[in-house]
Amino acid sequence: MSQDPHLDGLTGPILHDEVVPDRAPWSHRVNAGETLRIIDLEGNQAVDFLLYSAANDAERYSAQDTIAAQANIFLRTGSVLLSNEGRPMMTITATSVDYHDTIGGACSCESNSLRYGHHTKAQHSCVDNFLVANLRDGRGKRDMVSNINFFMNVPVTADGALGIVDGISAPGLTVDVRAEMDVIVVVSNCPQINNPCNGFNPTPVRMVVTA
Repeated sequence: MSQDPHLDGLTGPILHDEVVPDRAPWSHRVNAGETLRIIDLEGNQAVDFLLYSAANDAERYSAQDTIAAQANIFLRTGSVLLSNEGRPMMTITATSVDYHDTIGGACSCESNSLRYGHHTKAQHSCVDNFLVANLRDGRGKRDMVSNINFFMNVPVTADGALGIVDGISAPGLTVDVRAEMDVIVVVSNCPQINNPCNGFNPTPVRMVVTA
C-alpha cells in the first residue's frame, strides 16, 4: 500500500502528478492503457471534463452517445465514455463517489448572468478555462462540447426537473478513468461561487496519471 493514501489502489508507475489550483484550467495527454486519477483534495469540488482524440482532433467526447449507450444520465464505475464516432475513449474503472453528472454543463458568463444576475457576468467561468486550455492545442469555442462534471451532484426528480445541489464528495475521494485510446484531457477546476457545486468555495484538485 502506498504511503500516500490518495494513491491507494494504483499499481502502475506514476507518470504525472500535479495539483491544479482552484479555478484553474488543466490539460494533459493520457495514452491508451494509462489511468488518470482525479482526487478531490478538500471535498465538494466540481471538475468539468472534456476529451479529445490525440490522433484526430475532430473526434471528441460525446455526451449523447455515452448516455444513449449506457441508458443512464449518471456515470458510475464501468461507464464507458464514448466519442462522437461511437468509439470508447475512456472507462471509469473506480470511483469513491456514487455517481457523476453528464447534464449540468459548464458555467459561463452568459449562464451566470441569466441565473444569478448581471453583476456576475465578469466572474471567471468553466467556459473561460476550457478556452484557455484548448487554445494550447489550437482549438476554439466551436470545439467545445457538452462536458462531464466529476463530483458534481445534479439530481433529477420524477417530473424531469433538475438542480445543482450540495456535492456528494468529501476530502480525498477519487475517480479513476482509463484511456482506451490516446486522448487529450481538458479540465476546468470549476470556479463557480454562486451555487453549491463547489460548496461556494472552489478548492484545488490533484491529477495523477499512472501506466
